[in-house]
Amino acid sequence: MCAQCDDPNHGPVEPGRRKVLLAGAALTAAQLAPSFARGQQVTSGDGGQQGAATSRTMRVAQMTAFRQPFQVVERPVAAPRPDGAVVRVEASGICRSDWHFWNHDLTWVGLNLALPANTGHEVGGVIEEVGRDVHAVKVGDRVTIPFHESDGTCPYCRAGFQNLCDHVITPGVGRIGGWAQYVTVTAADLNCIKLPEGVTSLSAAALGCRYMTAYRAVMDQGRVRAGEWVAVQGCGGVGLSAVQIASAADALVAAVDIDDRKLAKAREEGAAATVNARDLSPEQVGQAVKDATGGGANLSIDALGRGFTFHQSFHSLRKQGRHVQVGITSQEEQGQVTLPLDLLTVMELQVVGSLGNPHPKYADLLALVAREKLRPARLVTREVSLDNVTDTLQRMTRFDTVGFEVITQFG
Repeated sequence: MCAQCDDPNHGPVEPGRRKVLLAGAALTAAQLAPSFARGQQVTSGDGGQQGAATSRTMRVAQMTAFRQPFQVVERPVAAPRPDGAVVRVEASGICRSDWHFWNHDLTWVGLNLALPANTGHEVGGVIEEVGRDVHAVKVGDRVTIPFHESDGTCPYCRAGFQNLCDHVITPGVGRIGGWAQYVTVTAADLNCIKLPEGVTSLSAAALGCRYMTAYRAVMDQGRVRAGEWVAVQGCGGVGLSAVQIASAADALVAAVDIDDRKLAKAREEGAAATVNARDLSPEQVGQAVKDATGGGANLSIDALGRGFTFHQSFHSLRKQGRHVQVGITSQEEQGQVTLPLDLLTVMELQVVGSLGNPHPKYADLLALVAREKLRPARLVTREVSLDNVTDTLQRMTRFDTVGFEVITQFG
């Protein structure tokens, strides 16, 4: 019997080694990177993270082949573990990270998604059932669920950085994801974050990954200050979120993209300047940003994760500027981008990564959304059905989406 998951198919934990179940594979803690195990195959099955199946079924969008259409199938609704909860999904975002899974990216960081898989990790919904050991949330609570579902026990969790949990469960990777009528959550007292009055499930899905990630990148990792110039490289979901958040923080934003539709949306969300980077080198983009900002950005955010956006960001900075890396690379870079080291040195630039948003930081974020200081739902440009996720992913391949597309029709 496995002490971690109560699954009789897993053996006991060996002395001195804690078994960590990530997506159905038994891994030791020593094998895990902060988020993903190197070289491990992961699957979207229950993986011992959920209780036994119930007699109820639900509609789920299922990936059976990479870069091929999703199929909507019936799956059992898993009962919660004693510390878990079942959430009825009312809204679920279609994120660029889901596109990366569908595109079979991220194998270079050890994420080898096994098929069939059920993805989706931007969720707003209502708790329908809780386990016997759950006390902080109850049936009927409206909640969102961080994409870095944490156990609360590792040193990072105890220090308040649940986004870096050593035993992270990624919805859609470590358990059935949010492109479904129900999700079954572990450690519900920690991972089911209650929504204040005025924050809808649509807003919760909109802030479920891209928006809350941009919030941390701008406010915490980027340490934005009023009156500073912020350059945002790439105006997809994360980028438009960063534009809105930085503008709300009284920063001046220069938005960079190759699509005039996205630049127009960035201006709607508060960008003071825009740069169309089509046919420009990274150095030329940097100079255009410096011209628009009177010397360069204090903070630049790579919201896409391509080699050229990384270099655009560096060349956009003024001396002692700060670069925050949010975007994840794809097949072309496979995680490897050259660093202009001499530029880093002679300009005293800073480089920092940013992943998700720690659970304790949600209170401030949700309070701003409740007061309509921040408006993630305004970035939702299309609501779709569970049957239409493939269309959105295919248009993401062509960079033909603007803002967020969110599933709100599940039946």
